[in-house]
Amino acid sequence: MHNLFGMAEIGNNIDTAQGLLQEGHLVAIPTETVYGLAGNAFNPDAVASIFATKNRPAFDPLIVHVANYQQAEELVTHVPEKAKLLAEKFWPGPLTLLLKKKSIIPDLVTSGLDHVAVRVPGKEITLALLSKLDFPLVAPSANPFGYISPTNAQHVENQLGSKIKYILDGGDCTIGIESTIVGFENGEVIIHRLGGLSVDEIEAVVGSVTVKNHSNSNPKSPGMLLNHYSPTKPILLGDIPTLLAENKNKVIGILSFKDEYSADYQKTLAADGELKTAAKNLFASLRWLDEQPIDLIITELVPKHGLGLAINDRLTRATAKKH
Repeated sequence: MHNLFGMAEIGNNIDTAQGLLQEGHLVAIPTETVYGLAGNAFNPDAVASIFATKNRPAFDPLIVHVANYQQAEELVTHVPEKAKLLAEKFWPGPLTLLLKKKSIIPDLVTSGLDHVAVRVPGKEITLALLSKLDFPLVAPSANPFGYISPTNAQHVENQLGSKIKYILDGGDCTIGIESTIVGFENGEVIIHRLGGLSVDEIEAVVGSVTVKNHSNSNPKSPGMLLNHYSPTKPILLGDIPTLLAENKNKVIGILSFKDEYSADYQKTLAADGELKTAAKNLFASLRWLDEQPIDLIITELVPKHGLGLAINDRLTRATAKKH
């Protein structure tokens, strides 16, 4: 399965992916949000190898991917009414529900917590794969822990190609930012991670929600560690002209929302000013800048509404000091 260089094969053969997963191997899979590093959710060895391959702390829980609502229901003890409404409206899609798990889900998946994060991804090729398997897939983003999430098959190849055998290619991710994670406590709807589904869209279905976004240790749900999504280059967040003036003696890479600057290395997230465009381009732009011969990346917050809240969350975490 490996080629001469020990890199993963990239292809769109669902049977190949199915065979490897059934044997306990890991396969990278596309979703509408980012590419995931997938393994059998019921196989603790496969789950452990995801942590090892990503170099991910075992206290950061994983998301379980299923083909449909019925499969999700089989993994949990109870689905609150508001969770059902959200699933009906947004699955398949960038919505992850945090629900009380049955014991069939290994504790390693949930980091010992009694709730499991579950979603139906909005990508045809992956739904076809999931519907052929007799187990769900755990699939955190297919990148080394704390690094930029991959939004196409080549990103996965570049970062994890030597560690896995197969990358199921579903083209570029249409959303490009992780799923929104929603939990339920005493009838209250709580957003644990901002993501590809906006707070407004969720509130339109279930009424007002509480946002409790990220934590720095033992998070309740996936992707909530503060220092996450980080490039290897230092990154500063603020007013771009001010930061440029303060760092004149350095080779700078600029990541702006929509404005162009006279710099050799820059990426504009959304020339059209659309937050959806910015979300889609975020990780690929960070990754490109990180690969350039620069000393420093400087960036700015995007407008603070809709998907902008999730984008700003990722940017803030990318700039968090490495521990």
